[in-house]
Amino acid sequence: MTVERLTAGQARRLALATQGFARARPAAAKPADRRQLRWLFDRVGVLQIDSVNVLSRSHYLPGWSRLGGYARPALDDYVHRHRHAYEYWAHEASFVPIGWEPLLRWRAAGALAGDGMWKGLAHFGRERSDYVAKVLAEVEAGGPVTASQLSEPGTGRGSWWGWADGKRALEFLLWTGQVCAAGRRTTFERTYDLPDRVLPAVVRATPNPDPADAHRALLLHAADRLGVALAADLRDYFRLPAAVVRPRLAELVEAGDLVAVAVDGWPAPAYLRPGLTIPRRVDAAALLSPFDSLIWERARTRRLFGMEVKLEVYTPAQDRRYGYYVLPFLLGDRLVARVDLKADRAAGVLRVQAAWLEPPEHQPDALTRAAAKALPGPGVVAAALATELTGMSRWLGLGPVEVAPRGTLAADLTRALAAREILDPAPVPGVPLPTAGPQLGPELSAPAH
Repeated sequence: MTVERLTAGQARRLALATQGFARARPAAAKPADRRQLRWLFDRVGVLQIDSVNVLSRSHYLPGWSRLGGYARPALDDYVHRHRHAYEYWAHEASFVPIGWEPLLRWRAAGALAGDGMWKGLAHFGRERSDYVAKVLAEVEAGGPVTASQLSEPGTGRGSWWGWADGKRALEFLLWTGQVCAAGRRTTFERTYDLPDRVLPAVVRATPNPDPADAHRALLLHAADRLGVALAADLRDYFRLPAAVVRPRLAELVEAGDLVAVAVDGWPAPAYLRPGLTIPRRVDAAALLSPFDSLIWERARTRRLFGMEVKLEVYTPAQDRRYGYYVLPFLLGDRLVARVDLKADRAAGVLRVQAAWLEPPEHQPDALTRAAAKALPGPGVVAAALATELTGMSRWLGLGPVEVAPRGTLAADLTRALAAREILDPAPVPGVPLPTAGPQLGPELSAPAH
């Protein structure tokens, strides 16, 4: 087979384009425009869920990064009311398009056999099978229910996030496909119900795919959203079993559904879908959740952007390098800064607890002197970041953005925000503002296959 070659820049721009960053944000996101949310799921496929709420729940943030100021309740309705997506284990706990539910049934079947799930939870399901059956009967009789509504919820323990037995039983039933996540309370507590009462009938009526067919489909879904990817990247998107990836990829290449390519600086062959186009440039400007599908695979993020992304939420404060909840800042086609953010809801302030400029030497491709000079300087980065932070603060229902004097970009960012305040004072409450976005650049066809 002829192996094509991509430069590091082409790979980076292709990854950004397939993740939805090569088009402009809508001028003004409509509060409940399902077409925009459908586009979002089409681009990312999976929205990872996380309980940390120091800024915003993580599943809302990819929508901000790609759509701008959309209404967060519209996403809740899209998933829980209209049932266009459902919650299950995909990458981690995630919202996934509802039509993909049959493609993940192999995971539930494996979990029921004790494979592919957390060992402690599998052990609990085996050792407490009578109790699990009793919990399932309660869901059947009175669902949807939360763990705290069970007749015998048990008491929290030190391990497993303090989960009580009732919570463990419900999570075992969820993983094994015997119950579904029916929704979330305002406290973010998950509710559980029987699949027949959560999933649309047409989805429930879909026959179980052969696991090999499901794995091939999931690899293609991952490829569609990664642009160009190593086998490890494709596997990680849906956390597929390692043993199945190589043979399924070989079958997809043989069928012409994937093409093997070499990427400058990458350690192994990569794969992409035939017929893709690579933008000549990407003019994005977006803060990224640490759980965003563009950057959640840390080794891939280093390859594409040269940035070492580390979640420091569980790191002792004195040992954190960048901060508690740090969002990288995408400008153009590069990650140029990172900020530690906190939504101070009581004060109505978006707090930048630290702001760091990414050193030019961290960029992944070997920059020539001319290319290094073309990178945006601190003033340009700070001005773009100030615009992004101001928009995010409004989206979160907060007021001013305040910067603590920590980090290599803090002083520049403080000046940029002060300049913005003079030119663009705080909005009148209740009056929506348009959200600016990147402009599309000309496109270059991908290598012929």
